[in-house]
Amino acid sequence: MTTYRSMRDFARTAEPAGAVPEPSGGPVRRFVVQRHRARRLHYDFRLEIDGVLVSWAVPKGPTLDPAARRMAVHVEDHPLEYAAFEGVIPHGEYGGGDVIVWDHGTWHPYKGDDPATEVRGGQLHAELHGERLRGKFLLVRRDGRDTGKEQWLLLHKRDEHAVPGWDAEDHPTSVVSGRTNDEVAAAPERLWRSGVPAAQADVPARPPVPEVAGPSDDELAALDDLGASGTWDVLGRRLRVTNLDKVLFPGRGDEPPVTKRELLRYTARIAPVVLPYLAGRALNMHRFPQGAGTAGFWHKQLPDHTPGWVPRWDRPGTDPGEATTYLVVDEPAALVWAANFGALEWHAWTSRTTAPDLPTYALVDLDPGPATPWEDLVLLARLHRDAFEHVGVQAFPKLTGRRGLQVWVPIAPGPTFDETRAWVERLSRTVGKVVPDLVSWRWEVRERGGQARLDYTQNAVNKTLVAPYSPRAAPGAPVSAPITWDELDEPSLRSDTFTVRTVLERLAERGDPFRGALAGDQVLPPLR
Repeated sequence: MTTYRSMRDFARTAEPAGAVPEPSGGPVRRFVVQRHRARRLHYDFRLEIDGVLVSWAVPKGPTLDPAARRMAVHVEDHPLEYAAFEGVIPHGEYGGGDVIVWDHGTWHPYKGDDPATEVRGGQLHAELHGERLRGKFLLVRRDGRDTGKEQWLLLHKRDEHAVPGWDAEDHPTSVVSGRTNDEVAAAPERLWRSGVPAAQADVPARPPVPEVAGPSDDELAALDDLGASGTWDVLGRRLRVTNLDKVLFPGRGDEPPVTKRELLRYTARIAPVVLPYLAGRALNMHRFPQGAGTAGFWHKQLPDHTPGWVPRWDRPGTDPGEATTYLVVDEPAALVWAANFGALEWHAWTSRTTAPDLPTYALVDLDPGPATPWEDLVLLARLHRDAFEHVGVQAFPKLTGRRGLQVWVPIAPGPTFDETRAWVERLSRTVGKVVPDLVSWRWEVRERGGQARLDYTQNAVNKTLVAPYSPRAAPGAPVSAPITWDELDEPSLRSDTFTVRTVLERLAERGDPFRGALAGDQVLPPLR
């Protein structure tokens, strides 16, 4: 355990420090396999032996295929508490990356009763009883390979649990939470507090996001059955919906255009997902009543004819001519009302109505110039990713749905807009110095020479960026889709890749990678 502790800074990492609980004792012991995305993806294969987790890193993961031989690198022993660790190890720390509990259960040695002696001798026979891994396994040390760490082979015996062709990568979720590594990286729901008893170490990382029910199948069918207009009972409210067959978004490529009916259907389904990003915030509506092919306009003032149930905020201290009452999407039906009102795009404030002068995010807007190719914009985003990693800040990228990229940095209440703007400017100017030929700091587009702008000025009161999952007024109804940093490396990615017709399937398969942006406890470090 001395080696384990010497390699970690427990003031930074959420991993357990190793207050060792009582070993389980007897012939039945615990095992865990964790899927760990650090510099490279690997699986940490850990067996309880004499009060610790004896551990191997298996790059391709364990398998039930008896014909496969898996390389396994013998690494430092881990504390027994580590068997429950699922979360994020900060970048810059040893093993920095995201971890899920890929499998767990019990095991016993099937050729003797002293597994510690077997490990020292270079052969360990283990029978596993897990949720995914079952049957007899053999770990064999490979002699004569001095690479600094012991090289072993892990293989499955030919028994009744053997499955030819079985691949760990076909099973990407946690057996504890059901989450993928992407979802844990975006929102590590539980963390470990080091230096306390194991029973007290596992704590919520942040308050849970309340679950809000989406529309039922019957509610969606009722929308399909309406004529051009009618009354729709959805999400607990009765809405008057109109012009349902009007085309709001031209088609893209061979795809048919998107009608208002389809937009309302999407809005009702996405509203529970987007609600946490909009609740408690004034909403600036970008309206296109005649569709995305026409000129839109900003609508901030909530109209007098708005139904009484629609949530709102009366902004104090407004000057003559300013909007006084704003829509606040505190329930999902309010977003459907806004879409029916012609709001094709949803732009929420970055501060809450309870403290409108205090931002909850620091924002980076990567605004491409007319001559900026997508590859250059991705390069700028990667450089920001490296900068955030260097200063130890969690940041979350998002496609704009048009041509750009945005990065949201959740922060604890306290800094003013002036302070967040100065912080982002300093960080982005440092990035810009790396690729000066790609960046202009000019405000006017025509003065930028076609170059991109790293726009830190969005950090201001009543400045908004398009909300996650909001449609954009463009052909095909693209949406502003959150992504993971790793997805920047996918060749097929474009800023308008996902649409109202495709993003819901993505959510069902991969979850919401932006959930971590809802955290409100991050403090921006000083930049030197």
